[in-house]
Amino acid sequence: MPRYAAIDIGSNSIRMEAAEVVPGQPVRILASDREVTRLGESVFRSGAVSEEALKTTCSVLARMAVLYRKLDAVGIRAVATSAIRDTSNQAEFLSRASEAAGTPVEIISGREEARLIHLGVDSNWPAPGKRTLMIDIGGGSAEIMAGENGRLRDAFSKPLGAIRLREIFLQDDPPAPRQLHQMQEYIQEKLAEVVDRLGHSGWDRVIATSATASAVASAVARLPRSQREEIDRRRISTTQVRKLFERIAELNLVGRRRITGIGPRRAEIIVPGVAVLLEFLKEFQLPAVYYSRAGVRDGIIADLAARNVGAELSRLSRDQRSEVEGMCRRYGVSIEHARKVAHISSLLFTALQPLHHLPPGSGKLLEASAYLHDVGHFVSSVGHHKHSYYVVANSDMPGFTERERILIAMLCRYHRKALPSPVHNAYQSLSAEEKRIVVLLIPILRLADNLDRGHEQRIQSVLCRVLDGEVLLQVQSQGDIDLEQWAAERAGEAFRQVYNRPVFVAKARD
Repeated sequence: MPRYAAIDIGSNSIRMEAAEVVPGQPVRILASDREVTRLGESVFRSGAVSEEALKTTCSVLARMAVLYRKLDAVGIRAVATSAIRDTSNQAEFLSRASEAAGTPVEIISGREEARLIHLGVDSNWPAPGKRTLMIDIGGGSAEIMAGENGRLRDAFSKPLGAIRLREIFLQDDPPAPRQLHQMQEYIQEKLAEVVDRLGHSGWDRVIATSATASAVASAVARLPRSQREEIDRRRISTTQVRKLFERIAELNLVGRRRITGIGPRRAEIIVPGVAVLLEFLKEFQLPAVYYSRAGVRDGIIADLAARNVGAELSRLSRDQRSEVEGMCRRYGVSIEHARKVAHISSLLFTALQPLHHLPPGSGKLLEASAYLHDVGHFVSSVGHHKHSYYVVANSDMPGFTERERILIAMLCRYHRKALPSPVHNAYQSLSAEEKRIVVLLIPILRLADNLDRGHEQRIQSVLCRVLDGEVLLQVQSQGDIDLEQWAAERAGEAFRQVYNRPVFVAKARD
């Protein structure tokens, strides 16, 4: 069964999880690790990750990498969140962290972070037919998500992390009343837009995740941290959260550390964390919240499994397809044409496997580019392929990694006109393997696009035959396809240059 590993590099701690996923069965956790690193402290104070924090991070990542390498994970995703989104030395951090982890580390947007959290919670505690409201209070930011019937409907990322708020507002210990008041007003200000957008009522289930929520649930239940697995899905009333906040706000660090359920390191940042949770409950007029142990790591594991990473499937996941179709609508692309080109692309990708020998995941890049190749028309019809590259390369595309987005943009860039050239700087910046993938997919995308040249979806199906020295496309269609035949055979010139084989298009007999 496929095994996956997830690394979440947060502003307060680094978390790793490796799991085995069997369809229809609960996820089996094989390894789990967490280490407090406080990356956010140096970032929120000076604007950059300190050398000491970076060394600690790399040491922790190297240790975690040993664990998931032993488990032969077929899919690994390592993400960095709020603190690294803000730091000025991103390039150095990503380079050294990726080397230590043995896998690329990527910075994800707040929206992508929210998507992963929602996915993680829903995969652990499904809520079919229900409207859910979630909050995750991290070290640098708080993500608020609204879902319905298991689908994420809206998401917000606000600078309301526990470490960030402590660095900004709480200079004294215990904090002075004025500092607490200023912090609470700041939190209310940041939540106002979210409340206006989502409304106060109609929520069937409200969930809080993260270590702050875990500490609150443990403290309310008076359970030590060693027993925190017992508090998963525990209900915490707003009154209980208010009483806990009033208590910890009056204590110094020593006093807070004596509270059962709040660990010694968590006690350092628990006041701002609970303040965010309390204001969230008050602003949304909620009587209570449930705690869930799930988070970004669980979302990554679920996402890797849903995307069939390491498997033989090469199609976009439901969430990925929803994202690219949403972009099509946003930029005025004919969704019927986009779907037709994507469908033909996938058929050709599978049929031409004996020629291109690309990994299955490449098929998803091809399918996404088939949807998005015409978004550049929104800017201008003149040179629209170049505009398509720019739009895709600079879009926030939840469900896709940064490298996937760049490769999709590159395919959009070359869906017409010239093939990649040594004078094209963006193409030259790709790795040798990325260049190979792009070059082998470009002719397939061009063929698929030109088989719907008139945007009338005349082609119903395509049978691709790889014969000795040539490729034959037999198409079933409605009506005349002379234009599509002519266009596809013209696009076949790029196929001949790349694959050294001519392409012939014939209409199948009725």
